Amino acid sequence: MSESQPKVKKPRGKAHLIAGKCIACGARCQSVCPVNAIEMNDAGEPIIIPEKCIGCVKCVKICPASALEMFFTPEELKILEQLATVAAPAEEEVDEEAAALAKKLAAYRGVWVFVEQTEGEPAKVSWELLGAGARLAASLGVELCALVIGEKVEHLCTEAFAHGAAKVYLLDAPVYRNYRTEAYLEACCHLIATYKPEIILMGASGMGRDLAGAVATRVGTGLTADCTGLDIDDKRNLMQTRPAFGGNIMATIMCDKFRPQMATVRPNVMSMPERKEGATGTIVRVDFVVPEESILTKVMEIIRDATSKSHVDITGADFIVSGGRGMMAPENFTILQELAEELGGVVGASRSAVDAGWMPGDRQVGQTGKTVRPKIYIACGISGAIQHLVGMQDSDMVIAINRDRQAPIFEVATYGIVGDLFQVVPAITKRIRELKQQQSTH
Repeated sequence: MSESQPKVKKPRGKAHLIAGKCIACGARCQSVCPVNAIEMNDAGEPIIIPEKCIGCVKCVKICPASALEMFFTPEELKILEQLATVAAPAEEEVDEEAAALAKKLAAYRGVWVFVEQTEGEPAKVSWELLGAGARLAASLGVELCALVIGEKVEHLCTEAFAHGAAKVYLLDAPVYRNYRTEAYLEACCHLIATYKPEIILMGASGMGRDLAGAVATRVGTGLTADCTGLDIDDKRNLMQTRPAFGGNIMATIMCDKFRPQMATVRPNVMSMPERKEGATGTIVRVDFVVPEESILTKVMEIIRDATSKSHVDITGADFIVSGGRGMMAPENFTILQELAEELGGVVGASRSAVDAGWMPGDRQVGQTGKTVRPKIYIACGISGAIQHLVGMQDSDMVIAINRDRQAPIFEVATYGIVGDLFQVVPAITKRIRELKQQQSTH
């Protein structure tokens, strides 16, 4: 009787990081590791612990940048070569799965921007996103489309064309007069199922965040919130950049197996496109009405905020004078107010100043506050943590005033002043007043 040959066990190898390829996507590899064999360094890159790694390949599969690979010893490679002929059928199955995925993704084409409106008044972020969407559509070689939902909102189609859209999908009916999650959700999902866009962009406003999350959940796709950068890779994937690890790094996230790819973007993050008066396009009127009786939420009355008239919107200001922890006390913000008044601007604040109760929350600039793009941003006593920089780094000119010459704020500043802000700011204010007086006398 001949002895049966022992079955050769296929080597699993160990995960290995390819130097220079990690994009710090937000620790996706660490989150899927079943044996805690991955730790993250300060740069957001994985550190593999070989003794713990079981070669399950989960981290390799989830990595959006292909920065991880399996490492095999020479002995393991020899065994793999012997098993190669047996593994051929399995490789064919993988190829079939890849082909099926490619076919599914290819069915989705086009870049859509949701045009947010309230009682017919559009949100400025919608036009900013059309500018970003135009660049993405050009990279993909597809149409840039706008999605308009509401009642008596056809005039927004003309505005969408003026800001770059080639086509507008319009749902105009009384049931869409006021924003309600259920109605807008059903409308969006109907359009997605019918026309299959590959990218959908929405503003990171109260409405946009609510609707985007609901739509992504319903259609079973990914959603990246509060993006600060958007681009396309060589596989038609949307590269969505946003702050991660509390804002300490910028992560690039991709949704490479599902469509549509969805992202929300804060107001003032993207540049406003040039308005082209008289531009035209195609309006696709979609006859889809959600039955009123199927919507649980009813709008009984709209009550305006009594403080809205006195409210200061720092996102629209051309000149912002911001104070941070270096202001020392709330009463010291009066010197910033004096400078802001001379410039015709407003006073902003860093998170530390808001958390201390020195300034109201609607004046906060940064990742957890407002994103601003003024002509001049003056940072007084602000160290320049990345959470703050995310909200103001696209200002046309940044002037930083700080006693610490090593403060990170100087790295993004157009002009830096190393000195005591309690001397520098009043001196600037005084000089501006003198120049105004000289002008008025001539």
